[in-house]
Amino acid sequence: MDNMKGLKRTHYCGEVTETGIEAVVGGFVERIRDKGGVIFIVLRDRTGVVQLMFNDKTDPAVFEKAASCRSEYVLMAKGNVIERESKNDKLKTGNVEIFVTDLRILSKAETTPFEITNETKVNEELRLKYRYLDLRRAPLQQNIIMRHEIARITREYFFKNGFLEIETPMMMKSTPEGARDYLIPSRVHPGKFYALPQSPQIYKQLLMIAGYDRYIQLARCFRDEDLRADRQPEFTQIDLEMSFVDAEDIQECVEGFIQRLFSEVIGVDVQLPLPRLPFADAMNRYGSDKPDTRFGFEIQDISDTVKDIDFVVFRNALEEGGTVRAINVKNGAAVYTRKEIDKLVEHAKGIGAKGLAYIRWADEPNCSFKKFLADGELEKICAAVDAHEGDLVLICADKTRTVLSTLGAIRLICGKRLEVIPEDKYNFLWITEMPFFEYDDENGTWVAAHHPFTMPMEECLDYLDTDPANVRAKAWDLVLNGTELSSGSMRITDFELQQKMFEALGMTAEEIDAKFGFLVDAYRYAAPPHGGMGIGLDRLAMIMCGADSLRDVTAFPKVQNASELMSECPSTVDKASLDMLGITVTETEE
Repeated sequence: MDNMKGLKRTHYCGEVTETGIEAVVGGFVERIRDKGGVIFIVLRDRTGVVQLMFNDKTDPAVFEKAASCRSEYVLMAKGNVIERESKNDKLKTGNVEIFVTDLRILSKAETTPFEITNETKVNEELRLKYRYLDLRRAPLQQNIIMRHEIARITREYFFKNGFLEIETPMMMKSTPEGARDYLIPSRVHPGKFYALPQSPQIYKQLLMIAGYDRYIQLARCFRDEDLRADRQPEFTQIDLEMSFVDAEDIQECVEGFIQRLFSEVIGVDVQLPLPRLPFADAMNRYGSDKPDTRFGFEIQDISDTVKDIDFVVFRNALEEGGTVRAINVKNGAAVYTRKEIDKLVEHAKGIGAKGLAYIRWADEPNCSFKKFLADGELEKICAAVDAHEGDLVLICADKTRTVLSTLGAIRLICGKRLEVIPEDKYNFLWITEMPFFEYDDENGTWVAAHHPFTMPMEECLDYLDTDPANVRAKAWDLVLNGTELSSGSMRITDFELQQKMFEALGMTAEEIDAKFGFLVDAYRYAAPPHGGMGIGLDRLAMIMCGADSLRDVTAFPKVQNASELMSECPSTVDKASLDMLGITVTETEE
């Protein structure tokens, strides 16, 4: 194999556009075309590709070396940039090529397990096993580079606005934050454990108490929870905290960041201020606290319209304190046959509803509960939801919570099926006035909907002990196209109120001291009013790249069972290492 002696790269492959100069490039062989007396090699690096050319005027030793090259070899080439005979207007470098005078083969490659191409149908599991090869593909490289740009602009924006980047510990005390902790056993303190941070929440509040005023960190966070397309066990959070501010100040600061980020990275002009929608309205209209507002099909309450209809499903739901609600899938009748409607019904049952009623108005309204209707009642329902010929009305009757979650999910399915969701539209939305508590049906208790340091709204303080359902928090979410990007809140700074909040959550004095004693003590020494947010950098990158999964914007992601296929982690460790930690593995499941 050759070495680089005497050659120093002068250009990246994708930047060679000017003729009449000498260039030295390095990269991977993407493809080779041997025309007999002429050889073309397409060389690739992270910036793009450039064509190398060898012909009968090439030094014979260089030509012979070019003929020996294969896909994915690593080369360096020196030569003169000339005009290309057969131009390719689709490439930035498509009008030029390099007539090579010196060629070095720096590393040879075996035949790869799959072809390194932009478009691939190769099984994702195989690509993840050889992730370092998959990462050579231009689409993934572009995603990773865009993620870098997001991180760069993030730092620049917040630094310019007076924020300090401060690192917080990666090994911390285990505290309840909504998900299971990843635990680290301590060798020095046998039987005790550190936890990897679910977020830097407590530390950033302590930084405000310490007087640092504005904090920012691109923080690594870890949560031991089930994976899905927009969730990884480890992720990056744009974490910030601000003192002497209210909720509007924090939201305004973040809006400026979003506007600059989308403008610079993907050329999208985000209009400010971003719209706001109270949590209750979001649930009632969209059946979700992270609604996708790029299309209609909003949920409508038709309880009053159907209250006198002699249909047991509606009647029972209303008598038990529930509701009857509907969505009008405009122009859905042609797409949704009876068979496809049955699939929606099964999906609704899977969510927890008893089923769906429907009105499919093709040539004439076809109603699944028509035999229970008196004259004029079908027309009243259609009028209530503005249904006309061609529409499909889907109705759910049950407990309000079940109805909203069911129709919210069905709404998204129908929107995708009818292809009415524009992919090039970015609908941001602040969800405000979040509930402070949520009811745990399994345990029959009220639990914190957010972390326990969230400030309740002043007008709700009297309800803490008497009416938890009506307590709203000074908390908000930032939603983009149906994805939650961020959660934020103002923090409790009053020592006595914080104690009251812990007690409202059913925590004893001993539990409070054991889990949060150091933070509670810190607030005894005064704290400025403060609040903050954590913005999911991974989810932001996923949407801006137009990717379907976080795996497409994460260099080395985990799969569904939280393992990494490439390195085969997690893995077992030797007995000596376990003995040093005082750990015995009693059962191993494959």
